Amino acid sequence: MSIFYFTIPVRDSCAFYGNPYIHVYKIEYVSLVSINVTEEIGMKIIPAIDLLDGQVVRLQKGDYATKTIYNHLPLDEAAKFKAAGFSHIHVVDLNGAKSGEFHNLPIIQEIMKTTGLSVQTGGGVRSRKDIDLLLDAGISGVICSSMAVKKTDEWLQAIKDHPDNMILGLDLKDGKMAYGGWLETSDKPIEEFLNPMIDAGLQTVLSTDIGRDGMLNGPNTEMYNDLQKRFPSLNWIASGGVAKLDDLITLSNNGLYAAVVGKAYYEGNIRLDELAAMNH
Repeated sequence: MSIFYFTIPVRDSCAFYGNPYIHVYKIEYVSLVSINVTEEIGMKIIPAIDLLDGQVVRLQKGDYATKTIYNHLPLDEAAKFKAAGFSHIHVVDLNGAKSGEFHNLPIIQEIMKTTGLSVQTGGGVRSRKDIDLLLDAGISGVICSSMAVKKTDEWLQAIKDHPDNMILGLDLKDGKMAYGGWLETSDKPIEEFLNPMIDAGLQTVLSTDIGRDGMLNGPNTEMYNDLQKRFPSLNWIASGGVAKLDDLITLSNNGLYAAVVGKAYYEGNIRLDELAAMNH
């Protein structure tokens, strides 16, 4: 027996985790058409925790003046993800993104120690010394954007030395690369920026359309499709704009490697059990 997922509500179906637009059918025999679950939902889901002054927050379009506090206890939030079955999360040190210092690293270390979750993190990475510090602290994925622009040689060497642990943060604001807490932009063509990194062994890129971050108006699927076509060897992680389950299904169907989910979860648009069920 196979289980097939459809996105059209039918009266005699069973709602999937209470969502009226995702229904589960148990079918003994299919004569013409079947939908493979792994083809429709074959993408990693990475829950996000953004830390500012030791609290779990979300911003809108990277603007620190728009912060919303969701939890005063980051460890409690991480424990929820662990209990739901996740093994890996995305943590941003928003203080570090501004100052270049890892203000929230002790909290991240406590999360890893207490929950056993692996963590990819960014915010404040400015040098090879910073990368080594984070790797020594147990971080599994170091996300760099500012350093990749300002200290390219050090970043390229870090990729060569730790290709499995380096993640480029390619954040786009009005089509331009942004860095330094999204407060600075570069006019450098993306090809000129990315190709040397690919040659050095870069495997993974986390890309955010800043104009959609925290806005719950849907991810920029056209942008991700374009980036995947231009750089097919890379694993692309989508971040920003996800508002509902259908957004994640669309990203998965478009071949994204993973998607970071933050505000849609914190605002209750997507339940944690729904995210866990979709995680590949």
